[in-house]
Amino acid sequence: MKLLLDTHAFLWFVEGKEDLSAAALRAILDEANLLFLSPASYWEICVKLSIGKLALANGWPRLFEREIRRNGIHWLDLKPEHFRGIIDLPFLHRDPFDRLLVAQAIQERCALVTGDPLIPRYGVKTVW
Repeated sequence: MKLLLDTHAFLWFVEGKEDLSAAALRAILDEANLLFLSPASYWEICVKLSIGKLALANGWPRLFEREIRRNGIHWLDLKPEHFRGIIDLPFLHRDPFDRLLVAQAIQERCALVTGDPLIPRYGVKTVW
């Protein structure tokens, strides 16, 4: 199965936080699954760091790069059709990062690893 990691799922996974559900952790660790991270998530992390909504330890970029390589996580490139996919989504919440991740997951036929209770209402498959 193709899995797109929501930003919080990626952060909790690489930081080893127990907030990640057992089912999500099993899916991420299952070598039969293909793992993807969107540049939108990296952008979200940088935005939240810049406005003080997120705090990470020094050296976080190296940690992320190491964990991405170690866990075989692939970058899911942003494409024009991902952005256009946002237009057709119902307006269930205002988070532009989540809306882009949902559009990517739909276009690329990925399940979205997320604990956000609104995401399944978009009709996208989720793992949590």
